[in-house]
Amino acid sequence: MHHKQRLGEKLTGDRREAAPYEIGFQDSLPATALCTESLSAADLARFKDAIHESYFFEMFVEDLPMWSYVGDVEAEDLLIGEVQGSRTLLYTHQHFQLGTNGGQIVSATVANVKATAVDITDVSKPMEISFTYSVDWVVEKDLMWKDRMTRYHGSSFLPGSFEIHWLSIINSFVLVLLLTAFLTIILMRVLKNDFSRYMELDEETMEEEESGWKLIHGDVFRFPNNASLFCAAVGTGLQLMCTTFAVLAMALAGVVSTTRRGSILAACVVVYCLTSFLGGYASTNLYLKMRGGAWTRCTTLAATLFPLPTGVIFCVVNTIALAHGSTSALPFGTIVTLTLLYSCISVPLCLIGGSCAKNYGDHDFRAPTRTTKVAREIPTEVPWYRTRPFQMVIAGFLPFSAIYIELHYIFASMWGHEIYTLFGILLFAFTLLVIVSSFITVALLYFQLAREDHRWWWATFVNGGMTGVFIYVYSLFYYHHRSGMTGLLQSSFYFGYMAIVSFGFFLMLGSASFYLCLVFVKHIYSRVKCD
Repeated sequence: MHHKQRLGEKLTGDRREAAPYEIGFQDSLPATALCTESLSAADLARFKDAIHESYFFEMFVEDLPMWSYVGDVEAEDLLIGEVQGSRTLLYTHQHFQLGTNGGQIVSATVANVKATAVDITDVSKPMEISFTYSVDWVVEKDLMWKDRMTRYHGSSFLPGSFEIHWLSIINSFVLVLLLTAFLTIILMRVLKNDFSRYMELDEETMEEEESGWKLIHGDVFRFPNNASLFCAAVGTGLQLMCTTFAVLAMALAGVVSTTRRGSILAACVVVYCLTSFLGGYASTNLYLKMRGGAWTRCTTLAATLFPLPTGVIFCVVNTIALAHGSTSALPFGTIVTLTLLYSCISVPLCLIGGSCAKNYGDHDFRAPTRTTKVAREIPTEVPWYRTRPFQMVIAGFLPFSAIYIELHYIFASMWGHEIYTLFGILLFAFTLLVIVSSFITVALLYFQLAREDHRWWWATFVNGGMTGVFIYVYSLFYYHHRSGMTGLLQSSFYFGYMAIVSFGFFLMLGSASFYLCLVFVKHIYSRVKCD
């Protein structure tokens, strides 16, 4: 009997099968025979290797996961491994304990019985092994259906690295609070001095006294090169950020079941398609404010900027999975479903959003200063610590340092295939990341304008998105020192999908940083008198 696969399970590569255990609701069973198998020497060798590699199995009852090891090794040396006198034991009896409350299953655990384990240290001869199981039903009066996943937060089976520590959250919050407060105070003091200095200047000495960011008032609102690509990136980043917040909010509200593996991923796909209207509208509206003429090109870029690289990476990874015969390869039906979602929902909504922006949007940029016809020359001799590459490193490193600890545990949950339930913490950490990235970018923008460099459009977007680059660099470290992954299949999945995640963060944080920087630039230039 086959389990009906949901979209999320197919996307994550899960292929559940119905287990042969016959368990009736509230029907406790003593030790019951399951089957008797004749295992060849090769079968025993595979079991032994799995036991030494600490393989475990996972079962589900009412979407509640249960874990248990295949076997155990007695008297094993921690460094050397199997030594003389050690025994490899295969567990043959599984004891299920299921908890109920109000006619609903709210807890499920499985335990091994070591007394019935079979010694398979010698795998040279075939063996006939009998497998059994037993079931106990208990009443969980203090565990409600809606709280049934709370038991997994402190699961003793999972390694400690899978737990999200509140201490790291508090540490990051304090770091972000101090950093944003420090930057705000500094900028307010500096800007106050700038405003006072500019206001006190005589009209006769205005021209010769002008310096710093006020000097480039005629160039600061000169629109960027490749405006259609820039606007598409900003709109796509805004769409991805709204998708992220919406999915996390639905997970917290219980709209999306966090107990079903792959449900979050499926929700991301559906919500991204539904928010395509927002991406198309934001991209086209910003492009028309920049007096762009080819708005359809901008809208098309917005519809393909994120899905196209994702599709290319998926094709490569899925081909490798098919060549290896892996269940991670998506079935043809799922690929057709995703294609229809994109072509029949996402693309039309994006085009409709662009059309609405063209016909009903506000196309007045409302720049507080006039732009000159000839661009001002940008100073070339600047200290190394005020150059663009150094600013990019600072812009990515500081926000990354605020989420570094959480990122480690999130990686462990993602690539350890564990169920993640602490979405409140995840939402809090993501909000902190957006705030600190935006504030850092605004601070760096001020220093850029102060050295009379008016090319701030792309600079703010790239600076804000640099945290995405740092996340990908961290993924390289995690792969080599934490993941234990090897081989072409695992490597292609890991690096391919981490590239997609990092690119998504690059667009999201770049978009958020740009919008805050745009408000900042308009504000400071509207406060001073410019000829």
